[in-house]
Amino acid sequence: QVQLVESGGGLVQAGGSLRLSCAASGRTFSSYAMGWFRQAPGKEREHVAAISWSGGSTYYADSVKGRFTISRDNAKNTVYLQMNSLKPEDTAVYYCAAASGGLRYFSYYAIEYWGKGTLVTVSS
Repeated sequence: QVQLVESGGGLVQAGGSLRLSCAASGRTFSSYAMGWFRQAPGKEREHVAAISWSGGSTYYADSVKGRFTISRDNAKNTVYLQMNSLKPEDTAVYYCAAASGGLRYFSYYAIEYWGKGTLVTVSS
């Protein structure tokens, strides 16, 4: 069992930065691929970024590539999402997620554990 708790969301002006954190409980954190999804009002949940269990491989959606960076610290059971050059269209609830398969299989349908989400609001 893995419990995920996100933090770091808030209100920021366009062009600003935020860093989201996701703290995981459980001794098997390092065996999971981790990622971030987001969901804006009235829209489907979107896969934003993911990272392999070792941290050696990452994935980014085209919409955030070059602006967001995902990382993890297995010693602290924490995954991060550094978000730079934020745009109003990045406004959403951001969810941390964990899946036990490899990064190539990391998708909405493979997720085994979800956090409750943290709200990011980017004003124009």
